[in-house]
Amino acid sequence: MDRAEIAERLENQGYIAGPELVMALWLMDLLGRPLLLEGEAGVGKTETAKALAAIHGAKLIRLQCYEGLDASAALYEWNYQRQLLSIKARETSGQDAKEIERSIFSEEYLLERPLLAAIRQETPPVLLIDEVDRADEEFEALLLEVLADFQVSIPEFGTVTARSIPRVILTSNATRELSDALRRRCLYHYVDFPGEDQETRILLARVPGIDVTLANQIARFVALVRKEDLKKVPGVAESIDWAATLMGLGQKRLDASSETILDSLLTLIKTREDQGNFSREVAQRLMGKVA
Repeated sequence: MDRAEIAERLENQGYIAGPELVMALWLMDLLGRPLLLEGEAGVGKTETAKALAAIHGAKLIRLQCYEGLDASAALYEWNYQRQLLSIKARETSGQDAKEIERSIFSEEYLLERPLLAAIRQETPPVLLIDEVDRADEEFEALLLEVLADFQVSIPEFGTVTARSIPRVILTSNATRELSDALRRRCLYHYVDFPGEDQETRILLARVPGIDVTLANQIARFVALVRKEDLKKVPGVAESIDWAATLMGLGQKRLDASSETILDSLLTLIKTREDQGNFSREVAQRLMGKVA
């Protein structure tokens, strides 16, 4: 699949990608490397993985990272309750202890978690390791081991080798610095907020029936809002929600004097502090620049 086809297929899924991101996705397949997407929350990093799975007709497997994430949540764990029940049931069977042990540490009692599940698929899935910066550095070491060989060693079971190599996307909001070792293993792309033209195309693709003029006005207004001193800058998802809201309210254009439009800004401004600072006067001033 060449870059033009990747871009076209993404657009057919409602995902409008810039040329740099398209190049990064093409290089993923060419080099067989994971892709690290970094950027502010709300710029569409997670949506990239969803769209990538869709264009390849692949299963999306997601690992949501958090502080304290360990192997049992990311790789595998044993179904201890079933193992205990099995041991009790076999106690009077006369089976040898080693035979019982071999039985309970078998496929039947193994619980797959995302990393193990991803390498055991018959056809390559898309593995999304979301917000990897929220996990601890110890988890990065575990992740590097899996991504290096795409195999997992389970002491009681043996080594599980990949049946297929997943397309791997890691996302980071840069809440902490990732290790050099992880960065060396991955391709890298910084996902910024879209420009006005790109955001207009996104709205046209994701909000059915929206008029080009309204989509363009929303994109211009949101671009101005992002330049304000806000604690939570509105992302693409908020733009889409606001556009859908305005459509539902029957609005055809932005109007600086419309109370309905001003009331609908709660879909863009998402913290109490920002709502307090982003006054109606500020909103009307910005709307006056795009209306």
